[in-house]
Amino acid sequence: MEKWSKLFLSCIVLALLISCADNANENDVQILAEERYKDAIFYHQGSVAFQNGIAEAVVIDPTYEPGVYELSVADLKRGLPHKWLPQYNKAVALNPEQRIPWRGYLYLWFYRDYEKAIADFNASDSLTPYLDYPQGHSVDFWRGIAYLGAKDYDNSIAFWDKHITKETEDSGEDWVELEAFLYRGIAYYEAGNIEKANENFDKLIQYFTNSADAKYYKAKIFLNEGDKKAALNMINDAIVDFNNGYYNNRAYVETLRQIYLEDLEELKSKIIASN
Repeated sequence: MEKWSKLFLSCIVLALLISCADNANENDVQILAEERYKDAIFYHQGSVAFQNGIAEAVVIDPTYEPGVYELSVADLKRGLPHKWLPQYNKAVALNPEQRIPWRGYLYLWFYRDYEKAIADFNASDSLTPYLDYPQGHSVDFWRGIAYLGAKDYDNSIAFWDKHITKETEDSGEDWVELEAFLYRGIAYYEAGNIEKANENFDKLIQYFTNSADAKYYKAKIFLNEGDKKAALNMINDAIVDFNNGYYNNRAYVETLRQIYLEDLEELKSKIIASN
């Protein structure tokens, strides 16, 4: 009974909000939607209170883009693409400049759809006169990862070169993201250019000593070159770094070419067995 009473009260509140919106001008409607949105985001993302509050904001103003977008997030994180994408595309229609490159980021990490991700990153070049930075990294950074995922090493390396050059010119090489050197190194490694791969792994370690990823690949290179002692020392260092949390990973999803402790231990066993 109490549950139905709360639902009834919520319906009354929503009806009043809609009534107010009907009698308000466009600016007032947006203000009402924004206020309801700000109230809702105090609750845990994806919770009933959060989702209902956001939905109410969108009912007040269907063009309130932050709310339209936010309604898609819970479905994305719950792995429901048939619900996420139609809702997300409503936000794209309202704000293509921001949401198209951001959609590319989501295609890349949540669905590993490299073709669609690259298409959205490329579209951002014509949508805005400036370089877009969805989720804090340039679209060149994300294209470098997407092309690596697609095993198009030439394009991956080309975009890493472009990204690293710009970041170096803007802020200095020591401000370049460590992942840029790591992924460019992996692209070179998988393409068979071991010398260039090693240069990038060394560059990463130069700027941040602790990197299980870089040391894992360097151990593999040492082993292939027949330097088993160096390989063993390097993989032992990689295991220490990994256990201390110094490895490439992401929230919500597995990062591209993510390594695990089992990978390191397997390589160590291989090195020992080769002696």
